[in-house]
Amino acid sequence: MLKLFKVLAACLLLITNTAKSEQVIMAFGEKIPPFCFPETNSGIELEIIGEALAFRGHTLVPKYFPLARVPNAFINRHVDAAMTDMGVDMSVHGGYYGDPAVLYENVFITLKDRHIEIKKPQDLYELSIISFQGALKRYPEWLTVPDKKNHYKEHSNQELQLQTLYRGRYDAVLSDRNIFRYFMLKHKTDTGEALKEIDIHEFIQLNPLDYRPLFRSPKIRDDFNIGLKLLKQSGRFQDIYAKYLKG
Repeated sequence: MLKLFKVLAACLLLITNTAKSEQVIMAFGEKIPPFCFPETNSGIELEIIGEALAFRGHTLVPKYFPLARVPNAFINRHVDAAMTDMGVDMSVHGGYYGDPAVLYENVFITLKDRHIEIKKPQDLYELSIISFQGALKRYPEWLTVPDKKNHYKEHSNQELQLQTLYRGRYDAVLSDRNIFRYFMLKHKTDTGEALKEIDIHEFIQLNPLDYRPLFRSPKIRDDFNIGLKLLKQSGRFQDIYAKYLKG
């Protein structure tokens, strides 16, 4: 499979050998394993975007910010691209949206032995919730009341979500399904403890367009989209996911 990926990449680069290669400085959020590992410039999202750009010879240069500041980094022209818009329409700030590079599937997570049901916003009113930064802005109909009751907290370190849920400090976590799975597997490896049983509560209809990378250059956006399509066709896209979520 990797051989096929390399052949496809080589063919595309030969076809487009007159294209201008550029460095693409891109804003990523800090501490979003398994999607971004700033200390090693690795992770699912970095590898997918970097390899998609490389099909046309571009080089990804990641730059890290607190997640809530990613849109401002693009608006203030500190970067050429951003991993997502955090719910802010970037087309009015010169942003050109690419195809979704990864899928963030946000869900509520509770411990199974708590027997908690979450089917409507009112089910959260008496629960304590910890979430990723920016969730209140994205899901106000679900989180405004808990926030007003001081039952809701956002934190940039998403490993803390699992730790506080396990310790009973919060009733529910709002997290991406794969991020939470990664930290569960990490906790098992680090501590040797068995995984706790959890309930996953889907509360919104998943929209892949909620999380799209954006670029200041429409040409680089187009190059990225082509590379991303070829990554998926070659199987390399799926291999990158599997690399980080085996367990």
